[in-house]
Parts: sequence; structure tokens; C-alpha cells
Amino acid sequence: MAIDTKAIEEHIKGILIALGDDPEREGLKETPERVAKMYEEVFEGMNYSNAEIADMFNKTFSEDYPSSSNDVVVVRDIEVFSYCEHHLALMYDMRVAVAYIPKGRVIGLSKIARICDMAAKRLQLQERLGKDIAEIMTIVTGSEDIAVLIEGCHSCMTARGIKKSASKTYTETLRGRFENDTALQLRIRRQP
Repeated sequence: MAIDTKAIEEHIKGILIALGDDPEREGLKETPERVAKMYEEVFEGMNYSNAEIADMFNKTFSEDYPSSSNDVVVVRDIEVFSYCEHHLALMYDMRVAVAYIPKGRVIGLSKIARICDMAAKRLQLQERLGKDIAEIMTIVTGSEDIAVLIEGCHSCMTARGIKKSASKTYTETLRGRFENDTALQLRIRRQP
């Protein structure tokens, strides 16, 4: 699916009119085009399924060290942003931690961040974002043992509605051994 920037431009023009402004005034003339280009960038992930994102970033390496079932790879503080599908509001200051137990192969570390970024570039819910990242990581690594922890602020809570500017939302998506192994859960939750 390709993002239809021309349709976005027309709808943004209509929104400007509905707000009571003149889309032809100097400051707004190019706004519909700018918003369409921005949407094309920030919603790029909507063009791809989880399987397609996995294929895009499927760069793994044979482990060159003997691993044990207790080896855990954790990448923390991956910064992403997304847009809430309920209000099209920005979900910001989002930090993602991804952990997995290697199963014969390891993924390039930058690919983990790229997976998080692309999965976030959709109309999202924070809960679904964790599930999407976990699914993509399982496809790429072949490991069922995946954990995704996300902390984020939501402008639908901080800037409008209840306006609680300090509120944060925490979600955990735990798969495989991470679901029931409290020792593993503690290892991924603690800071080094």
C-alpha cells in the first residue's frame, strides 16, 4: 500500500477550512503539501506488514561463541515516536528495550533499533507496538524468547483531555521463557 499524499493534501486543506482558516493565505499555502510529506515519512511503516519489516532487517550472524540457554541480549533506550490511532496524537519520549535469547544466530544490533523504528511508524497503540516488535524479532531471530518493554508519554493525555503532563505509560510484552521466568524478567528490567 502506498501512502496517497495527494489525498492527504486535499483533506488537510479541508481541515484548514473547517477550522475557519484560509488555506490560500501565505502562511498556509504550502501547509497541505508539507503535512502530506510529513505523514509519508512518519507513517512509512504502514506500507509494510510485520513479515515485510522482518525481511527488510533480516541480518543475522552465526554465533561465534558457545552460547548457553541463559545468554540474553538486551538493547535498551531505543528512542522512537509514534501516533496514537485514537486521536492521531503524538506518542513521544518513547523508550524501548528489546531482549532475546539467541537461538543459534544473533541479529545485528542496529537492526533491532530499525525494527522498533519502522514498527512505530504506524498509527499505533503502545500495547500493539510491543507485540509487533516481538513478532518481528521472532521472525528474524527464530527465537521464541523475546521481551519488549516500552515507556512513553502520550499527548492525548499530556496536552489535551486530562492534561497530566508527567504521566507515562509502561507496557511489557513477554514471550517464551520471559513470560514465566522471574529471574529473566529481573535481568531485563534492571539497569546495568
